[in-house]
Amino acid sequence: MFLFSGSHSEKKTKRGVMDFETLLKEAAKGLVVRTDSRKILPGECFVAMPGTHVRGIDYIPAALDKGAQYVVAPASARDLVAPAVEKRALAVYHDNPAVALGLLARAHFHLTDRDLKLVGITGTNGKTTTSYIIEHLLAATGIKVGVLGTVNYRWPGFVMDAPLTTPDCWMIHELLYNMKKADVDVAVMEVSSHALDQYRVAGLDFDAAVLTNVTQDHLDYHGDMETYFQAKTRLFSTYLRPGRAGVINFNDPYGRRLLTSTEGGIGYGIGDSSLVTHEVGDKPMVQGRILSLTGQGMQIETSYKGKSWVVESPLIGAFNAMNLLAAQAVGLQLGLNCKDMCVLKDFPGVPGRLERVINDQGLDIFVDYAHTPDALENVQHTLKSLDFKRLITVFGCGGDRDRAKRPLMAKAVARYADVAVLTSDNPRSEKPEAIMDDARPGLARAAVVLEHPDRQTAITMAVAGMQPGDVLLIAGKGHEDYQQIAGTTIHFSDKEAALRAIGETR
Repeated sequence: MFLFSGSHSEKKTKRGVMDFETLLKEAAKGLVVRTDSRKILPGECFVAMPGTHVRGIDYIPAALDKGAQYVVAPASARDLVAPAVEKRALAVYHDNPAVALGLLARAHFHLTDRDLKLVGITGTNGKTTTSYIIEHLLAATGIKVGVLGTVNYRWPGFVMDAPLTTPDCWMIHELLYNMKKADVDVAVMEVSSHALDQYRVAGLDFDAAVLTNVTQDHLDYHGDMETYFQAKTRLFSTYLRPGRAGVINFNDPYGRRLLTSTEGGIGYGIGDSSLVTHEVGDKPMVQGRILSLTGQGMQIETSYKGKSWVVESPLIGAFNAMNLLAAQAVGLQLGLNCKDMCVLKDFPGVPGRLERVINDQGLDIFVDYAHTPDALENVQHTLKSLDFKRLITVFGCGGDRDRAKRPLMAKAVARYADVAVLTSDNPRSEKPEAIMDDARPGLARAAVVLEHPDRQTAITMAVAGMQPGDVLLIAGKGHEDYQQIAGTTIHFSDKEAALRAIGETR
């Protein structure tokens, strides 16, 4: 995507080796840099990125055939690359081409010249809701906000669907460039562990960083929990501006580890923070105390540096209390005061995050993005704590993803649901039945289990089985309006599926 970028071509072909600093100057003059050899135009720069399945250096010949004038390659592969490149173009060697791409994007879009502030949010759960709350909080106080997240990329006057939680590096810089052209003051970005591991935020400096929590997810990619956690810590150790705040959940054990090692870290959480000071040291803390928690919303007393105030919100669930605290902590670091927090009472919620499906039958049906064991625990615990008679939970597990979490997700459902409905989510290249087989052992202690591999059919079964006073949770997809099956993407919305089911069964 190149909203404003143009091609930078040269009439004379240059060959040999160029140092990286000189290439940065070319990028600042308008040189376009690409990582897809198929999109190269004559005179442009190709960066041979490291990859999990393919090597960027294998596509250098294709980029040269397309007219690449500059090629950034790993210094470790110089002996392999030099014969192919240096006689046809300018080779630029860098220890990490992924980092080089971020620095080139920074130079090209002149983001060092900007006064756009960046807020990065990482964590297993809560990133999207926290980003929406921060957006609402800042916008209500007159600050112009842009957001890059799971649902979409947006700022006043612009919105586009988000193919990835965190876009590729060049696209991030370009989106931020366009935000600044639209006079955005603060950009709020969800930063995934994949993005941090792949250096997609290279070249950026954050004015505030948030860790919501760390629970099991993406182990198919990271391998183990420690590697997953260390990927998330990079937002704080590598990309946070010196002297700026790292906002970290002190209720989370991984959060306490990070809080201990983060200079200038600020903790947030529910309960008495003095109970963790022996572990994390004398850090500033945004403390929350839940005064009330009902099906209509909550009241939270928030304390920070000797001041206390009460926040009202229509959100439900203790996990949303944590999201509200994180957003307040960020707001305080960006210059807001406790009086500004009253605007949170008007925050309506997030699409697909414990979102009520409004219907003419008065049925209590919610859709939620929960697709990890921890998230399923949280959202079901929230609904079970309210005054419903039975909880019916529809869930599935994603294909081509961490198989180890499938029985754990099912176990979480069995722990809370009166009726568990097992189906498919995004099976991708796997067979839905095989994924369900992996999950099924976790349902051994479930009270009642229903199964069907077709998600619409499963939702219809669940709606048909609802009795007065029941609540139905459809978990896993939330705001998504598609399903990925056997290499194809079809339109599918859990909200629409629930409404169709109501029409067919009621």
